[in-house]
Amino acid sequence: MELTIYAPGLLLPETILADTVFDLTTEALPLLLGRGQHYGEEHDWLTQAFSTPKPLPAAALRKVGAGEMASGEWLCLDPVHWQVSREGITLATATLDEDEAAALIEAIQPIFDDWGSLSATQPTHWHLQLSRSLLLETRCLPESIGQPVDPTLPGGLDGPAWRRLIAEAQTILHAHPVNRHREATMRPFINSLWPWGLGALPNSLHCDYQVVWSKDAVLAGLAAQSNIACVPPPDSYQPASGSVLCHFDQLADPARNLNAMTWRLALLELDERWILPAIAAIRRGECRALRLVGTRLNGTTHATVFSLVRGNLWRFWRRNGALTELA
Repeated sequence: MELTIYAPGLLLPETILADTVFDLTTEALPLLLGRGQHYGEEHDWLTQAFSTPKPLPAAALRKVGAGEMASGEWLCLDPVHWQVSREGITLATATLDEDEAAALIEAIQPIFDDWGSLSATQPTHWHLQLSRSLLLETRCLPESIGQPVDPTLPGGLDGPAWRRLIAEAQTILHAHPVNRHREATMRPFINSLWPWGLGALPNSLHCDYQVVWSKDAVLAGLAAQSNIACVPPPDSYQPASGSVLCHFDQLADPARNLNAMTWRLALLELDERWILPAIAAIRRGECRALRLVGTRLNGTTHATVFSLVRGNLWRFWRRNGALTELA
């Protein structure tokens, strides 16, 4: 077995990392950081891992990941919450149920009739099947959550027209009974839409994994196009055959929201349930290699890969690494 753990949000900005981990004790991560090897990558790690075009055609991949067909070009048009504060407007996500999503889609579909048909695979995963070519520059939603909203997005040749369409949709969303009910029950408004993930489904992809452990719809689509299985991850490390890609997503939300306490708890879970037993399996010869891929979620594509094989464990002269290396 070779295990690669993909952990978005593992890397934090240096300005907050030291204060976040100063009194945090983990058992296995220091060994991985100290005796293993690590290197940085400035590209989007996921696109390289699956040999996909950049940016990822997330809309088409999510459709396939949900077990549906995705012919032609698609665009994610996800419902979001614009959070207004003294510092400006930041992007946040919000939960919906299926009835709320269906009612809102029905209300805004006429705005986008000239561009295509809107549907949903999950209450917060909306997709526009395009009926004509669209030239749009967007920003990936997962990388944009918690970040200031850029008023120039979407950009590109069709950007100005689409900014007007989204403004029209915002007016309808604001007055919709779904949002009136959400207001009465102290739930955040669905007050805007976020276009991203434009493109057609790529042809057959290639990756070095035999199985993906993930609940993420985009990763499920990437696995489907690579002709490999994608199953929900177990609660902790377990032996498997071949090369496994495991998506550990518990660090992502606290990293976006700079929630230090929740991020610390997620890091402890990663250490205790995954890194520690994986290193024990390497000692026993049951696991050939462990790779931990950490990314930042502040709009950059920077990733760091920490790797460990059995021979690295004999580097007794190497000190354990510090958690401040997770930057």
